[in-house]
Amino acid sequence: MAQAAHDLVQPQPGGDAEVEVSGAVQGRTPWELFWLRFKEDKAAFVGLGFLALLLVLALTAPLIANNVLHRGPNDLDLARDMTDQFGIPKGPNSTYWFGADIAGRDLFVRVIYGIRTSLLVAVLATGISVVIGVTMGIVAGYFGGRIDTIISRAIDIILSLPLLLFAIGLVGACSTSTEGCLGGLIKPGLGLVVFVISVFSWPYIARIVRGNTLSLREKEFIEASRSLGAGNTRIMFTEVLPNLVAPIIVYATLIIPNNILFEAALSFLGLGVPQAVPSWGRMLSDAARIFEVAWWLMLFPGLFLVITTIAFNLVGDGLRDALDPRTGR
Repeated sequence: MAQAAHDLVQPQPGGDAEVEVSGAVQGRTPWELFWLRFKEDKAAFVGLGFLALLLVLALTAPLIANNVLHRGPNDLDLARDMTDQFGIPKGPNSTYWFGADIAGRDLFVRVIYGIRTSLLVAVLATGISVVIGVTMGIVAGYFGGRIDTIISRAIDIILSLPLLLFAIGLVGACSTSTEGCLGGLIKPGLGLVVFVISVFSWPYIARIVRGNTLSLREKEFIEASRSLGAGNTRIMFTEVLPNLVAPIIVYATLIIPNNILFEAALSFLGLGVPQAVPSWGRMLSDAARIFEVAWWLMLFPGLFLVITTIAFNLVGDGLRDALDPRTGR
């Protein structure tokens, strides 16, 4: 009987019961899983490709201006040829691809130099705000109590301020003289714009980091680290912070376009970067006076500003979907 049962369960050569093992199961790292999910988002890839193109244009702007077009962003050598007898700039042509601005300068050159200004201000301001926001958020969420109350109330106060009006007042006050504010500590120019944007950007990420830290500090691995003698600083920055990388990256990509728009708004109001520095916001401000007869002055800077904002948002959405395993992607 036992021999018969054994014969029944043994697969016959060439029969249907014969199974071959194709290979062992291959594991993937979290970054491999992230890449598999991210590359499925075609819109995010389009946004990433446009941002890569912007970066190339920003890095090669001096080479294009000096070696291809042979004129800089503030070059006025051909200003008379690109304005008529009434001072109206001429439109796009084979020499001036985007036309000329009010002063007769090459608008294409100024637009690609404006990429450098917008990205530099946005990335620097975002980096500073992320460092401040992450530090404040982790400290508030980890320690709680009075420290959490003080930091949270400071965040509420900053968020309750009318940001644009307060920024206009601060930039205007510090731009009245070359000495700037606070005894020369804050001087007018690019640094002042970065400082103002950073001051008003860090509370948003601080709130997100604080909320995630409140839940992480109760986890078992935090208790295990504390039982092994790890100090608070070590736990915060070696145990809690690595688990916050995903939301920090996602939110950073989402506030960069907001900072670009913030800088453009300040420049549009004449309170951003200096006049000699090309900026999309200042170009739009100059175009507002004569856009009815010189449509290109508003079209090209505005188009770059809108597409750049959309591209960053698409990349941010793609990163959020790829890093969040709870999404249905």
